[in-house]
Amino acid sequence: MVTLIIPTLNEEKTIRQVIELAGRSPMVSEVLVIDDKSSDDTLRVAKTESVKLYTSTRLGKGASMRDGMLLAKNDVIVYLDADILTYPPDIVERLADPILKDEADFVKSCFDRQAGRVTELVAKPLLSILFPELTKYSQPLSGMVAGRKSILKQAELENDYGVDIGLLIDMHLLGARIKEVNIGYIENRMQSWEALAKMSREVSMSIIKRARSVGGYNLETLQNMSLIRTQMDFAIRESLIGLKKMVIFDMDNTLLEDSFITTAAEAFGFKKELIKIVTSNDNAYLRTKNIAMLLKGKSVDEILNVTDSIPIVRDAEVVISELKKRGYICGIISDSYDVVTNHIKNRLGMDFSIGNELEFSKSIATGEVKVPSTFLKNPRSSCNHDFCKTNVMTQLAEQYSIEIKDIITVGDSENDICMVRDSGTGVAFMSNSKYLNLVADAEIRERSFMALLDIAR
Repeated sequence: MVTLIIPTLNEEKTIRQVIELAGRSPMVSEVLVIDDKSSDDTLRVAKTESVKLYTSTRLGKGASMRDGMLLAKNDVIVYLDADILTYPPDIVERLADPILKDEADFVKSCFDRQAGRVTELVAKPLLSILFPELTKYSQPLSGMVAGRKSILKQAELENDYGVDIGLLIDMHLLGARIKEVNIGYIENRMQSWEALAKMSREVSMSIIKRARSVGGYNLETLQNMSLIRTQMDFAIRESLIGLKKMVIFDMDNTLLEDSFITTAAEAFGFKKELIKIVTSNDNAYLRTKNIAMLLKGKSVDEILNVTDSIPIVRDAEVVISELKKRGYICGIISDSYDVVTNHIKNRLGMDFSIGNELEFSKSIATGEVKVPSTFLKNPRSSCNHDFCKTNVMTQLAEQYSIEIKDIITVGDSENDICMVRDSGTGVAFMSNSKYLNLVADAEIRERSFMALLDIAR
């Protein structure tokens, strides 16, 4: 069977059609949408029972491709671009058949359309000099490919426009059996000259980087190539503009029935180390840094498998769906990691998530973490804590032009006290903290969010 992976970035207009067309293939047993933190409704449109939604650990198509590969359950993987509506009905079969029949390890698509300007003016001339054996491929920059997970793991996936040509060269250097297949006539969006400038530079550097690795070339003049230098300006559309109410959830022991890091400690065997860090370090910043080091070397799929082992409150998705129908923006503020909070956000169809930014390299946790500046104390902070969720809440209120009195917060622990106290309506959820219960406007004592619907009129 085949895993279909669709990397996305602001593809709300096309993603559903791509999923429905390619997902009908009898070969496909798994569809993964790996989103690059879209600012539009891509995730909402893509959400169906048959699709697994994930947010990429890093910005860039390459990170999305690698994350998807590690999360895939099948060895044969098909990647499709999310912005094309003219795929043939048998697109998956055309790409996967040569691999399933053991005729190839990697399949590169070509199509009945003139190759683009970057292909003709940059990629092909460079390949003819540095990798002449690859000039036989008519569209080396095509992003519709298939391969075996076992060999794709060995490739270096660039996080920019160089990812597709880099993958082709890596497969060649690894000795993979490569086949190019025609997928018919397709149409995709024409790039602006500004975008072509960025693309040409990144494609050329991807090729040059790999040529340098095998040696034997004088690259002095190639490294000084400057076809176009203008950068593309990217304007983010605020998809939630106009909504005036918000519900903010904590994640650990609130949306989730347990804590991610304590569950990970059991799964990965660092329970003693975690206890030592928590009990011997009063500095919240150093404690956050030291705990993140415990995850060093863990891959994104291992981390998300632990996340998926923790039950979500049974009616969370139903209640959040109803809250959104009532005009509430719904999101997460958590002391945990954004890779986890984004995953839960995607599963529940929420609008945003904010957590500590666990760093990844090639989809493997480096052990480093960044605390978003929105958590930090500032002149307008309502408390003296160096890090506080209230600071995030205040910034979100400004970002969405929502009054604090129209924000509902839901938390369970002392870390949520300031946020619950300062919001319009604070809810203590299954809390054992007498101080949180004291400052909260309402308490929920059973593991259900249905009572929120009485609060959020």
